[in-house]
Amino acid sequence: MTERIFVLTGAGVSAESGLGTFRDAGGLWERYALAEVATPEGYRRDPGLVLGFYNARRAACAAASPNAAHRALARLEREWPGELTLVTQNIDDLHERADHARVWHMHGRIMAALCAACAHRWAWSGDMGPEHACPGCGRAGGVRPDVVWFGEMPYLLDEIWPRLERADLFVAIGTSGEVYPAAGFVAEAEAAGARTLEINLEPTAAVFDARRIGPASRTVPEWVEELLGPPGR
Repeated sequence: MTERIFVLTGAGVSAESGLGTFRDAGGLWERYALAEVATPEGYRRDPGLVLGFYNARRAACAAASPNAAHRALARLEREWPGELTLVTQNIDDLHERADHARVWHMHGRIMAALCAACAHRWAWSGDMGPEHACPGCGRAGGVRPDVVWFGEMPYLLDEIWPRLERADLFVAIGTSGEVYPAAGFVAEAEAAGARTLEINLEPTAAVFDARRIGPASRTVPEWVEELLGPPGR
C-alpha cells in the first residue's frame, strides 16, 4: 500500500523567500506586542494599528516568491501515488503560487478578508482600512484579515484531524512546535502509528523518529528527491 503522507509547514519554509518568522530571535513577536496586533481585543481597541500591521505583511507576501522547498512540495503533490495532505500554519500564499493544488490553511490567509459582522469571506489584495465595507452585508468598520488571531479557533480542524490520524508518515517542516494545536500533531500522529520526521533549521524539543537539519530550500528538495527520484526521471 502506498503511504499516506501528512506534511505540516511553518514559518521556516517561507523564511528563505524573505518572509519574517514570528518566534525566532529577531522575529516579529520581538518587534510587536502580540496583544496589540494579533488578538480580537487589539483589533477592537485600534483597528487602524492592526490593519496597518497586516497591510505590511500582505505587501511582503505579494513581493515574495516561492522557494525550492515550496516547489518541491508541489512536485510531491503532483507525483506521489498515495495521499498527500499539506497543512500550513503560514498565512502566505506561496504554496499555491508554487502550484500546490490543495493547501489546508489552519491559520487563515493574508490574501483574504473576513467580515467581523457577518463572517463573509472574499479575496483581498492591497491595503485594508477601517473605512472598507463588506460586500456581503455592506457594513463598514468590521473588515479584517482572514487570519486566526490568538484566542480564536484554528480553521479546518474537522478535516485535518482525520487525515492526521490515518497518516503513515508525519513530516513537520520549518515549525517551532510551540503553537497548539499544531504543536501536538507529532504526538497524535505517533499515537496513531505513524512514523515522524522533522525538517528544520534547528531541532525542536519535540520527539521525532528522524530529523533533517538545515535550510528548507535544501533539505526539503533532497527529501522529496529521495521519495520520487530526480526531477524529470
